[in-house]
Amino acid sequence: MAINLIYITTENKAEAERIGQALVEEYLAACVNIIDGMNSIYRWEGRLMQENETVLIAKTIEAKVPALMQRVKALHSYDCPCIVALPITDGNEAFLNWVAGEVQ
Repeated sequence: MAINLIYITTENKAEAERIGQALVEEYLAACVNIIDGMNSIYRWEGRLMQENETVLIAKTIEAKVPALMQRVKALHSYDCPCIVALPITDGNEAFLNWVAGEVQ
């Protein structure tokens, strides 16, 4: 079973918590980690931006990634949210099996 980490940035901790709770409640993610206080520097619409953001990392199976991404887009406040899937190539087999079991 292929497991993915989904890296998502959000405007703030409250948004990350709202999205994360929905993903777990709807069985799109087994769990999420929220890392508050990230500083992002990026260019948006021709302007250099520096903002505080919150990172949300969700764990799910590869088959759920498209539905998870669509749900995040529907809940997210950004026009173009960062949502990227990173495949896990190895790890604690018991943990990976738990992730798969939680979202099937």
